[in-house]
Amino acid sequence: MNILVFGKDGQLGKAFQVLLDTQLSIFMDKPNIQYVGRPECDLTNASALTALLSQFQPDLIINASAYTAVDKAEAEPALAFAINATAPEIMAQFAAKHGATLLHFSTDYVFDGEKYGYYLEGDIRNPLGMYGKSKALGEEVITKTFVSSNNGGQYAILRTSWVYGDGGNFIRTILRLAKEREALKVIHDQCGVPTSAQWLAQMSLNFVMDDAGLLREFPSGIYHAVPAGETDWHGLAVLAVQVALEAGATLKVLPDAIESIPAVDYPLPAPRPMNSRMSTDKLHQVLKSRGDMSKLQQLNQPWDIDVKAYVSKLVKDGIL
Repeated sequence: MNILVFGKDGQLGKAFQVLLDTQLSIFMDKPNIQYVGRPECDLTNASALTALLSQFQPDLIINASAYTAVDKAEAEPALAFAINATAPEIMAQFAAKHGATLLHFSTDYVFDGEKYGYYLEGDIRNPLGMYGKSKALGEEVITKTFVSSNNGGQYAILRTSWVYGDGGNFIRTILRLAKEREALKVIHDQCGVPTSAQWLAQMSLNFVMDDAGLLREFPSGIYHAVPAGETDWHGLAVLAVQVALEAGATLKVLPDAIESIPAVDYPLPAPRPMNSRMSTDKLHQVLKSRGDMSKLQQLNQPWDIDVKAYVSKLVKDGIL
């Protein structure tokens, strides 16, 4: 099986490298996996992307790449759309034509955040900014490509939120600021689910592969993939600082000194959805139909478990 992973230098791409190199080596002597970053293939170059797909002939395409600079996207819409919509469409066209599997990742930013409850996969997309609009179009073109194809192939678009891992993210920013300042102000009225890149990569592989490392057949479509529970940015910041202090980190700010503020008091170039909560019932149903109880347990895992482990490891490894 040939596996092509885009976005190798991002948080999710790095998590996939660790998991694939470890897990597939159990079943295969020499797994044929190629990890692609910008040096290997500029996703804004359609010809280069098409050539790479044709040359490597992947059975599984994992698109962990994305233009994620939410605020910069307001000034660079063409670049955001090239990476988040045009490139995924080319990947989908190849997969549909050659009967391959495409695993693509999307975001809570495809919604406007005005819904009271949890978003479902079929809820109307209404992104607020250019980043969300580009990701929403990516979802649309992938779906349209497979629906209109008669050649086969399958796809899964996994929507997720608030990803953190090996790279820059909200948790690391908060902990860095906590070392420099004696007080912080963090937004309290935007809710969502922090998602570990490692958790997301593992859940994704569990969905598209069986325990022998072979591709599964699954109902193509959009799925929400986040751990259980919910929080807000202020709650996440307080937890991160508390865990870091308990793990022995030297910080200037204490959890009680983190002030909660409304989003209107922290204006940014691009608007954010106020509600990023997404139901995972659809993913639950597929895993349950397979009898994958261990996978269901992973999906039901509360979000704070991985956050605590992540922060503790940052302290232990001296990364703070």
